[in-house]
Amino acid sequence: MAHRLSTITAPDGRALGVAQWGAPDGSPLFSLHGTPGSRFGRHPDEAALQRAGLRVVTYDRPGYGVSARLPGRRVVDCAADVTAIADELGIDRFAVTGGSGGGPHSLAVAARLGDRVERAECVVGAAPFDAEGLDWWAGMDPQNVREFHWALEGEQVLHEHLARLAEQDLERIAKDPSKILSDDWQLADADREKLSRPDLQVVFVEAMRAAYAAGVWGWVDDDLALLTGWGFDLDEIHVPVTIRYGTQDVLAPAGHGAWLAAHVPGAKVVVNPEAGHLSDPDTRIEELRELVAAG
Repeated sequence: MAHRLSTITAPDGRALGVAQWGAPDGSPLFSLHGTPGSRFGRHPDEAALQRAGLRVVTYDRPGYGVSARLPGRRVVDCAADVTAIADELGIDRFAVTGGSGGGPHSLAVAARLGDRVERAECVVGAAPFDAEGLDWWAGMDPQNVREFHWALEGEQVLHEHLARLAEQDLERIAKDPSKILSDDWQLADADREKLSRPDLQVVFVEAMRAAYAAGVWGWVDDDLALLTGWGFDLDEIHVPVTIRYGTQDVLAPAGHGAWLAAHVPGAKVVVNPEAGHLSDPDTRIEELRELVAAG
């Protein structure tokens, strides 16, 4: 796609890094990256996106990649950024999906931009930290538990630790691109299998390097935003939403997906008993086709 990468200016003057993938005249779909992540997070087979007639828009959330930081941002603040990008790209109506840390952001867009969102999807997304009736930590990998406890200690503590982890990440993948996550993580076999795929390794490495290009403030602010009030209520959502999660997930455990499924109004729920945290590229295209077609 010509002009795949661009930078736009938000109404408050911040720069936002944007990328487009697939068919330029295809059905528009915003795909909101995980935590950490960047605009380079996308399906590994762009030709498949083109054949499916999908125009996928990704962007660096504030503090990631080339997007300027927005200190103290909340999950809901992404709706204004998506609006600015859609306006700049001449997109009136669109579908939106978000994976992992991007899942709550997708729900925020669905809640606040219901006049423009045709359909939304939350894939392995976390539930609110204060979710009533949910043991937020149950089933979560100890590495993730450690990270969020740093977040509870405050911004500076979290930044210090995440800067160290990011440096280790970049050193590790420079030696072995298959080591997107260290061996310390107790991942599901399904996730380990996906991390062994060369096509996904290319995308993960590119996305990770871009995510840390300006430091780790995007990652810091994502974690803090996930643990504080999201700034919107799930009851505000009046567009069709699909909630997807895997029962073997140790990053956003199945309890989170089940809680969201029970609290997002009218949600369609898809549970994969064999899946972990990472999506299967071989079936993902059809899921995205279904998402835009349903709108």
